[in-house]
Amino acid sequence: MIVACPLLLQNLDTSVMATALPAMANSLQVQVLDLNLAITSYLLSLAVFLPASAWLAERFGAKRLFCTAILLFSLGSALCGMAATLGQLVVCRLLQGIGGSMMVPVGRSILLRSVPADQMVKAMVWFTIPGAIGRLAGPVFGGAIVTVASWRWIFLVNIPFGLLGAALAWWFIDQDPEPAPHSAGSFDTVGLALLAVALVGLLGGLEMIGKSMLPGPAIGVMVCVGLLSLYVYFRRSRAIEHPLLDFGVARFATFRTVLLGGFPMRVAIGAAPFLLPLLFQIGFGMTPMQSGLLTMATALGSLATRAAVTRAISIVGFRSLMIWSAVLAAVFYASYGLFTPDTPRGWMFFVMFLGGLCTSMAMVALNTVGYSDIPRERAGHATALAAMGQQISLAVGVVLGATVLAITSHLHGRGPEHVGAADFPAAFVSIAALALCSAVAFRRLRPEDGAEMLGRSRPGPEV
Repeated sequence: MIVACPLLLQNLDTSVMATALPAMANSLQVQVLDLNLAITSYLLSLAVFLPASAWLAERFGAKRLFCTAILLFSLGSALCGMAATLGQLVVCRLLQGIGGSMMVPVGRSILLRSVPADQMVKAMVWFTIPGAIGRLAGPVFGGAIVTVASWRWIFLVNIPFGLLGAALAWWFIDQDPEPAPHSAGSFDTVGLALLAVALVGLLGGLEMIGKSMLPGPAIGVMVCVGLLSLYVYFRRSRAIEHPLLDFGVARFATFRTVLLGGFPMRVAIGAAPFLLPLLFQIGFGMTPMQSGLLTMATALGSLATRAAVTRAISIVGFRSLMIWSAVLAAVFYASYGLFTPDTPRGWMFFVMFLGGLCTSMAMVALNTVGYSDIPRERAGHATALAAMGQQISLAVGVVLGATVLAITSHLHGRGPEHVGAADFPAAFVSIAALALCSAVAFRRLRPEDGAEMLGRSRPGPEV
């Protein structure tokens, strides 16, 4: 529960901010869709600095790095709360992302190294509860803050949580063993630079699509440079002894399937919390509080999953549960596009509750079985690579949601500054299609994958 505190902070921060976007846009005098820069800049910073987390944990100790990361995240939150322009907010979100980039993967690495394999499912369920609580409280909390106070408090509220989390971690987590000399190798500065260029090029290029900030050819160049830099890093990492981020862990078939096959699902998960508050507030004219009370349904469904997911996995196995959960999540994502201002709110709440339940079923199983074949001494690289892929997919989800809204608004004869309810169905259908892609990819898993996490024997790991 303690190492899961960062999930509470991150999910609370993201869900609160999604609810407050219209109020923030009005205060900062920008278009509401331009505020996705504040979301994607944070996710981009997370992705860029995540690769360094494995090396830093080996060099300075997981406990020290974990506590430092929480405090840095809290400092970034305080500065975000004082930002006066969109540019200042983006810069402060980048700083916040540096701390966030080390919190979750290092916490998960501590978990993987401490918990026996046959207890991992139960441990992962507990690990995800604070994150679910953050998603549950965030929409209502954000709506209440915007209604009775300033949006700036959505960031300032992270400070006491961060201080408490760092104190508990320092008190309860075992002391770090003294690292052996040169155990982490030298820091791969060139590798970090290549990954930074790759991620900035790819995510930055995607972010600029549909905006007038850069011409089309320049955006194309950014994306191409990003792809080239990623390729160069991959080739270089295979030729050196201590790469910053070891892509070699992707040789394990289960981890590779979960990492790549789960990517579309994670993109959909990143897009939905961005789209729903905008649909309710801009499309349906709801207040931030009304929107928050509705969107908390998905988090409530996610929290309810924890009572049944362990039993469900033991009955049907990881593979079947992930496939059918992804299929049902796609159905519910598509159904969000059928909402209208006249749809009973109780019905919308119930549908989003079921959608959150199915999505959470898939993600708990995915986040557990993916590490079933990873040796514990390589857990740091696996968690860093998985966390980087997760943050990239979430950033892509926000960009995808904003881009589809801008395109449909243009097709309906309006600009992106005049998004209406009729522009949202296409966006929800798009993310539903992504969830189906993951359902197809999960078919590559074997029925016996993850069996040792359920106390059963299974063949050796497939590579």
